[in-house]
Amino acid sequence: MKSSKARKNQTTSGFLPATRKEMEACGWDRPDIVLVTGDAYVDHPSFGISLIGRWLEAHGFRVAILAQPRHHNDADFKRFGRPRLFFGISSGNLDSIVANYTGNARIRQRDAYSPNGDPYFPGPRTKTNRRRPDRAVITYANLARRAYHDVPIVIGGIEASLRRFIHYDYQQEKLRNSILTDSKADILVYGMGELACLEIAKRLEAGQDLLNIPGTMTRHGHSESLEGEDIRFLPSWDDISTEPSLFLDAELDIDQTARSGDQRRLAQVQKGGTVVVQNRASRPLTTKEMDFLHELPFTRLPHPAFGRVPAWEMIKDSITVVRGCFGNCSFCAIARHQGPVITSRSVDSVLREVDELASASFFKGTVTDLGGPTANMYGVSCKVGESCKKKDCLFPKLCKNLELNQNEMRHLLKKVSAHEKVKNVFISSGLRMDMLLRTPELMADILKSHIPGALKIAPEHTEEEVLYLMHKPGGLLLEQFLKSAREILKKLGKRSGITAYFMTSHPGCTLAHMVAMGEKLKRLRLPVRQFQDFTPTPGTISTAMYVTELDRYDKRPIFVAKRRKDRAAQRKILESLMNKKKGAHHEKDLQS
Repeated sequence: MKSSKARKNQTTSGFLPATRKEMEACGWDRPDIVLVTGDAYVDHPSFGISLIGRWLEAHGFRVAILAQPRHHNDADFKRFGRPRLFFGISSGNLDSIVANYTGNARIRQRDAYSPNGDPYFPGPRTKTNRRRPDRAVITYANLARRAYHDVPIVIGGIEASLRRFIHYDYQQEKLRNSILTDSKADILVYGMGELACLEIAKRLEAGQDLLNIPGTMTRHGHSESLEGEDIRFLPSWDDISTEPSLFLDAELDIDQTARSGDQRRLAQVQKGGTVVVQNRASRPLTTKEMDFLHELPFTRLPHPAFGRVPAWEMIKDSITVVRGCFGNCSFCAIARHQGPVITSRSVDSVLREVDELASASFFKGTVTDLGGPTANMYGVSCKVGESCKKKDCLFPKLCKNLELNQNEMRHLLKKVSAHEKVKNVFISSGLRMDMLLRTPELMADILKSHIPGALKIAPEHTEEEVLYLMHKPGGLLLEQFLKSAREILKKLGKRSGITAYFMTSHPGCTLAHMVAMGEKLKRLRLPVRQFQDFTPTPGTISTAMYVTELDRYDKRPIFVAKRRKDRAAQRKILESLMNKKKGAHHEKDLQS
């Protein structure tokens, strides 16, 4: 699938051009596409901008990377000259507000996606000198427009994807228009973006318009007619301003549209009258396409201009094997961004990537993660398939149509472990407890050979009412899982423990719920590994519950811990349970 033109486009360093000198070394006078990111440039498939860049390169386009540009003027946006086709703009692997502020809106003094973890350019440690500006997509889009007013601007990545409709900004504590409206970009790509970005490039190459591309959104003037059977309007800015509960209705509708595979377009009138229109979602990549994508010629290294990048150090020995999530937890945006359909890579493709990783000078024999959003969704399928209108497979219990083939993941782990240069294969990605209980042999394999120390789980909470609002199974799941896992560990003669991650201050969680959880954890002898205050990030149903203070199911009023003293009181319950001698982390560590 890879063209000879793509091979010729590479610099001698192997990276996509990140400087003008590197671009000229390719023999270009200008690139076709400039991809802008708020992260340091790391040419690894765990970084979204690198995935898109290599994908476009493999289809014959000249792609340059503008990483962490200075944002006080447009000089960096002129680095490569005028792009022939478009600027592709992303905040990076994180939403810029999440990257820059804690859940309690305190400024972060560390950014794992910046050189040496330092969020500031050399010089004063001021807001204007941060490497990643607040609402980076808007800032970058404005600077790109200033540099070359006639070059199309495409926005995408996690920030654009989750802020594509009217959304809540927790740093400003208010609702905002769609980021497409505020950035005045030409088109927004939502979701993972490979197919949409390629279609945009092809259409611009052919001089065609950008209307009705799956996986995109466009802006329309309020005077334009958008009526028709294929379009449905969400509550507008004026509707939500008059009746705030409609914000929750809108979020639920967006979620249901994605899960049902509804082919109709969604429209929403913004403050000021502009209308944003979401086209139907892109189809998921096939296994063959995902194999091809992850086997492109990544250097797997940070670009030399950025030196040490902590995020790279965390993922450099990891391999993505699965994409998508059908978990549908209220507080999580993975399904909204990656989609509710699972795509698993082939074993042969993963083994070829292991060969590539094993040849790297930094590899010491341990594959730190074979995973994705949820590792044990690898190889899982559905009897109903794409025609399912629900795609809510784990709540309130596992769907009867879910096919849990534990042998797929077991076979993958066995084959990777047998590689001559691999000493250890670990799973550091999330694992669903309810699925592990249904796949006991896989669970035993993981506990025996594939956990780095303790088994890490994420129950989030223990109390039925809170778990229900989180859209997670309750009942005796945690107790059943602990009993089963401990029995396996005992048979194996392993002393490895089980540590857990929890969330405080989720909408509907009261201090009484936290006290009950604290008592239950003591009874279960379950140490608290990490916990974090709920953060109302854009694009989740939990955030809509936070804003409206309403239950997602019946719209009854719920308690929401918004005041700092209420959040601190909930946090204190778990802080008292932390085992600091064993290096457990509390909320301040997570927020640093």
